[in-house]
Amino acid sequence: MKLVKAYIRPKLLEDVYRALRNEGYCCMTVFEGEGTGRYSDPDHQHGSLNFPAMHTHVVKIEIAVESEDVNPVIDIITEHGKTGHKGDGIVFVCPIEKVTRIRDGEEGASVLK
Repeated sequence: MKLVKAYIRPKLLEDVYRALRNEGYCCMTVFEGEGTGRYSDPDHQHGSLNFPAMHTHVVKIEIAVESEDVNPVIDIITEHGKTGHKGDGIVFVCPIEKVTRIRDGEEGASVLK
């Protein structure tokens, strides 16, 4: 199992979310955030009192999938989450060592379904 973490533009979240759902990837967590980095979009950076560095708004999607689903999920995210401009985002893939459903203690990949 793998955890796919995608940082994308907020305005593209709905398109990415719908595309993932349409392909059967129903379960994900979405976080709003702010980020800065070498690949930020200079046209959409701004500072604030809470975060004085130049930054952009981002959305992070986390989705746990079976290993064989990693590339299809990345393909969906990159197809629906890009504008072709600097700052479109990045995807990380991390291993999941164990998963346990809190409600009943069930463990393993079946928890993801």
